[in-house]
Amino acid sequence: MNTEQTPREKSLNTSLYKGVFGCCMTGLIQENFTPFLLHLGASAVHIGILNSASNFCASLIQLLSADINRKLGSRKKTVGFMLILQAVMLSAMTIFAYSRNPHYAIFIAIIVSFTAFGSLFQPAWVSLLSDLVNVNKRGEYFGWRQRVLGLLTVSSMGLGGIIIERMGRINMAYGFTIIFALALICRLVSFYFMSRMYEPPLSYRDEDQFSFYAFFKRIKESNFVKFVVFVASMNFAVNLAAPFFAVLMLRDLHFNYLLYTTIIIAAPLTLYLVVARWGRHADKVGSLKILRLTSRLIAIVPLLWVISRNPVYLVAVEMFSGFLWAGFNLCTINFIFDAASPEKRTRCLAYFSVVNGMALSAGAAIGGLLVTHLPALFGYQILALFVISSFARLTVAFILPRHVKEVRKTEHIKSADLFFSVLKVRPILGIDRTRIERM
Repeated sequence: MNTEQTPREKSLNTSLYKGVFGCCMTGLIQENFTPFLLHLGASAVHIGILNSASNFCASLIQLLSADINRKLGSRKKTVGFMLILQAVMLSAMTIFAYSRNPHYAIFIAIIVSFTAFGSLFQPAWVSLLSDLVNVNKRGEYFGWRQRVLGLLTVSSMGLGGIIIERMGRINMAYGFTIIFALALICRLVSFYFMSRMYEPPLSYRDEDQFSFYAFFKRIKESNFVKFVVFVASMNFAVNLAAPFFAVLMLRDLHFNYLLYTTIIIAAPLTLYLVVARWGRHADKVGSLKILRLTSRLIAIVPLLWVISRNPVYLVAVEMFSGFLWAGFNLCTINFIFDAASPEKRTRCLAYFSVVNGMALSAGAAIGGLLVTHLPALFGYQILALFVISSFARLTVAFILPRHVKEVRKTEHIKSADLFFSVLKVRPILGIDRTRIERM
């Protein structure tokens, strides 16, 4: 029997190694930008500025993504170039953290640049990766992939928290310097593995090129544009509050870094443990059904924070949140794969990212402006912002999905049956329960 792997299979394996080190980089630093700024003396308003500016620049630069990719003639070259630029920014972060008189405004500019470069290569990377996977196995494969890589991300988050907590007893700046340096090494190794990947050929036709204006003006008749508006609106509502959970825990509740890390790990840990189950169900019932269900439940998460600030309770809330976001995030990407042809996928992903990034930016900016003017709820202004975010999410979740249609043939199922099936409480017809439980 011939067991020699095809170029696509080899490339998928190599992409996993690239993902391993990329996720380690993300886990080390992604949730520590806000703590570092707070360490430098930044306020909640500055945290809002960071998140708003990062998302705004990351989304705006997406308008160049498809054209850069076409000019270079290779998705692989696009990704590689941006990875190197990210490595440069990580070098700057390391030097900055070690310096004696840092200013948070400079660090915000570095983070914004780092995020923008990462955003610029994402459409090309996702397009390349999707071409390597069988179309009927995308939900299962990407669910498995997210679980494996996600657990590494969570482990890296824990490591980052431990390093900062331990080094804080000596000099907090040294802890941040170490995690930024480790992230730099991880990014360079991920670039090495990416450079060894095989890229399936892709033709660039004039009829597949269309402007952002031409894309968005079809909102009345385009199912995909309506889908983009739904997801972007949901993320706007989410980001009204999302940047300020860390501020509440570290500044207002005075949690130490180890407790903060434990709570923020709960959501991604749960996400990566269950994402494969969501993927298996998505292949059967479709992505849109899961998006409708999860968006409505995601809407109540901020209200759960208003009930209690007990750390054990908050871990449980974040586990519930991670369970829901696993389905929402996976099915967002899967819907795009189903709706956009390979030739148009990079451009569609880029334009999706533009609209979504603008929504995230607007949410963070408005949340930052509101938080200092709201009345205190149970002693905290941020909790009042959480309530506003929750009601905005509910409005989006119950109205906008009605205008979006599933793009492939799926089986009908009630939302309650779907929810309990993913929880392993009630199996649904047509899905092999034993196969799911082995995943």
